[in-house]
Amino acid sequence: MSLLVATHDVFVEHLTGAGHPERPARLGAVLDGLATLDPDAVKWVSAPIASDDDLQRVHPAHLISDMEDLCANGGGSIDPDTYVSVKSAEAARRAAGAGLELVKRLDQGEGEVGWSVVRPPGHHALSDRQMGFCLINNVAVTAASLAARGERVAIVDLDAHHGNGTESIFYDDPNVLFVSTHQGQWYPFTGAVTDVGNGQGRGANVNIPLPAGSAGDALRLAYDQVIEPVLDRFGPTWVLLSAGFDGHRDDPLAELGFTSTDYAEVMAKVLANAVPGKRMLFLEGGYDLDALGHCTAAVGSAAIGLDHRPEETSSAGLGSKIVAEARSVHLGGGAGDL
Repeated sequence: MSLLVATHDVFVEHLTGAGHPERPARLGAVLDGLATLDPDAVKWVSAPIASDDDLQRVHPAHLISDMEDLCANGGGSIDPDTYVSVKSAEAARRAAGAGLELVKRLDQGEGEVGWSVVRPPGHHALSDRQMGFCLINNVAVTAASLAARGERVAIVDLDAHHGNGTESIFYDDPNVLFVSTHQGQWYPFTGAVTDVGNGQGRGANVNIPLPAGSAGDALRLAYDQVIEPVLDRFGPTWVLLSAGFDGHRDDPLAELGFTSTDYAEVMAKVLANAVPGKRMLFLEGGYDLDALGHCTAAVGSAAIGLDHRPEETSSAGLGSKIVAEARSVHLGGGAGDL
């Protein structure tokens, strides 16, 4: 099985300031993890600059031009968490372009799964607002492009923080399913079970806000009881996975207890819901460098059909009630105890 990885050297030139968790070393940790894979199974792709037309399916023109102006003037703060430097606008455009390039190459049969290995991440970026380290919503740009050509797109977001930007962009859209597991009552303080979409998009928005301390058993239960049946019902033609690793037990920005092997098991199951060549991962969060490397190696191995377990799976006996609630809301049934 072959993995296409889209990345670019400019991503390390997006500078966020001393002590910021979303730092250039994150990319190095991910690349180190990918370096453990069989080199014959990985094909490297240069991330191009996304066009204005591609970006404007998701973001208004002024949002992009204002960011570019700020970068051209030396950079600065967009909000208390989100900073740009001189090269950040190019990095953001290439981060958005990575997914589009992978779609093109997957369409041409060059691989069976793609991975957009980029920074800055994207899933907190709203249509009209940048926040949470995110400048352009990378997964949304790709999903919108696919939807525009008639695809049914499922986005599964396993980052520890709710992908509020992705949810908001597609909240009314029946052709884009958004499913998120995340730590409940945590930044950005969105993602309630009862937020199910609006209008024609009602039912195409699924949130599973796990309690602090939840571990891999909760993530697996969420997949078995909610994510898999929702995907089966929706019938996506493409599956996009927002692969955030800040739910790892060593991550400093969340309070979940997942291991790299938990992530690999569940992400492999999500990818198995898609036809080969119509499935992709997008790097989101993950701020402990060792954990990030282990997660990348484990998930990358799973993406090419191998079983690599840097750590044991985890269990904490938490999360069954919220999984049952999400199942009841979206499927009308209950989930058993963990």
